[in-house]
Amino acid sequence: MKLFHRALLISASLLAFSLSAAPAAAADKPLEVIVFPGGFNWPIFVAENKGFFADEGIAVNVTPTPDSKYQMVNFIDEKFDIAMTAMDNVVAYAEGQGAAPTKADPDIFAFMGSDNGFLRLVSVPEVKTVADLKGKSVGVDALTTGYAFVLREMLERGGLNPAEFEYVQAGGVMKRFEALMQKSFAATLLISPFEAAAQRDGFNILANGSEALGAYQGVVAAARRDWAKDNGDKLVSYIKAYQSALNWLYDPANKDEAIQILLKSVPNMKEPVAQASYTILLDDKLGFYKKPSIDEKGVETVLALRSKYAEPKKELGEPTRYYDTQYLDRALGAR
Repeated sequence: MKLFHRALLISASLLAFSLSAAPAAAADKPLEVIVFPGGFNWPIFVAENKGFFADEGIAVNVTPTPDSKYQMVNFIDEKFDIAMTAMDNVVAYAEGQGAAPTKADPDIFAFMGSDNGFLRLVSVPEVKTVADLKGKSVGVDALTTGYAFVLREMLERGGLNPAEFEYVQAGGVMKRFEALMQKSFAATLLISPFEAAAQRDGFNILANGSEALGAYQGVVAAARRDWAKDNGDKLVSYIKAYQSALNWLYDPANKDEAIQILLKSVPNMKEPVAQASYTILLDDKLGFYKKPSIDEKGVETVLALRSKYAEPKKELGEPTRYYDTQYLDRALGAR
């Protein structure tokens, strides 16, 4: 594996050390947040480094997850307070279609949106088109949650049916990136800016999730309903700090410092990765949501894909069944 790739992997795996054990901004217990490692946690880095969490009277401990199963099981079973996760994971576990069993009742909901997923279908150099994946394997996190259905839809729109390719369960984005670089499978969905590292060495971007699907709700912040009722003020504070971080990130005057925060927060990240992150994640139209709202049309796309591909077939609820904007309204309405 080339040095550039190794630096990206090390930086992701060491995410836990950048925010864990932060001094408490208040005497109360810090919020425990579990995330997929990567530069797409940039608003959290900024909120910590610029004191936005402290300004709101909260402290936050962040833990990276190896895959969606670990994340969702430990979140639902009350080890973590907030999960920054795919909207599809929220729907799947709320409907009892999760990829792993939980001890607690999965009464969970999304309270804030982050982005459209930053999803890119990336292949080994030998594969130039979706059609070239016929007879080959593609990597996914979990087979029935996360972005597996996005991948399947993208492949079918490219002319492949499920019998013409094979899924390989490969874990979270960091693990999938490493496996793709080793050519353990022919393609996978990556989350920005991982595709930038792959493209530098001749790997191909076959499709962009936003272009293929249109509106799609990617990452959200999720909580358990009973916990949220008792900790609503903390959720409001978390949202307000996150919004402050977004405002700061989107100010061009802060570009240099923002990149330095990313480099500082993710040990061993190299300058080219940070620069690519700024270009992709802060794109004016396709980057982070400038206000961390829930995209209802994007949730509808999530539900449509789950209704189409999930087994056994199940009638899903209205989009609002899976999210609640009362805390978001309190946070943004108060600004």
